[in-house]
Amino acid sequence: MAIDVNYVCDVSKPSDFDSFWDEVLGELDAIELNPICEKDELRSDTDVEVFQAYYDSLDGLRVSAWYAKPRNSSQKLPAIILMPGYQSDPPIPKEWARKGYACISVNPRGKVRSRLQFDPGYPGLLTYGILDRNIYSYRGFYADAWRAVDFLLSRPDVDSSRIGVAGSSQGGGLTIVTSAFRKEIKAASAGAPYLCGFKDAIKLTDSYPYQEINDYINYFKGVDNQVFETLQYFDGINFAHKIDCPIVMNIGLRDNVCPPETGYSLFNQIKSVNKKLYEYEDHGHDAGRIHHSNVIDEFFEQNIKLI
Repeated sequence: MAIDVNYVCDVSKPSDFDSFWDEVLGELDAIELNPICEKDELRSDTDVEVFQAYYDSLDGLRVSAWYAKPRNSSQKLPAIILMPGYQSDPPIPKEWARKGYACISVNPRGKVRSRLQFDPGYPGLLTYGILDRNIYSYRGFYADAWRAVDFLLSRPDVDSSRIGVAGSSQGGGLTIVTSAFRKEIKAASAGAPYLCGFKDAIKLTDSYPYQEINDYINYFKGVDNQVFETLQYFDGINFAHKIDCPIVMNIGLRDNVCPPETGYSLFNQIKSVNKKLYEYEDHGHDAGRIHHSNVIDEFFEQNIKLI
């Protein structure tokens, strides 16, 4: 069956959406970053220096990250924020460093090395505190991702005018919300975006992680409206109109984790005039990664590396 490229997800934007997130950003601004960047000799090599990084985020939580850069770089570097998937541990971003970028690979709360103060588990993250927007897990999770911008701004080796963000699945969703609210982002690459079109996704697929929401509302009877009221504040589609930087997206048309319909709905709402969607017909949640990696490389070269 053909997929409707004009599919519209059932998403409503709350009237206080912007003020809710402006308040979160205000709280973040009031928190000292307290960045630490410690050289990791074991993981470094002749071409790349690797660092264990830390910074403070919302609720006073200490967030960890990996930071990598080309060894012996003498000029300020373009930088990439690499966003993590839902279950996978954030990788050490040595390949980005080999390509000439400084790169921070973020471990938001609940991820490995950021679990001491918050650890809802997997499954668990998607529904933790889901009945209250002010304690919902992704309020802090998004903030931890955004705070990576501040970390890069604190680095003397980074060119603050050339910062990009990339990720797939949950990383794709985090790319969307970060490029929407952090205008320091000059280019974005979002693959198979998760956290978009929640209400439609849980009907279009029975795969996890979205199935966690169905499990939750089936167990706690009568909370449907409350759940979806919260999720409207975190749905990537409601962030899309704020994205005005160059952006590429890729989706797999056989994706049973993040349904392609939600990808189309998201892409159609992105404000940027410099946007492009790559559709991979015979691919699932990998979203054509084997073919698309060169597209991403060329995109960032043109938009932040060679300018």
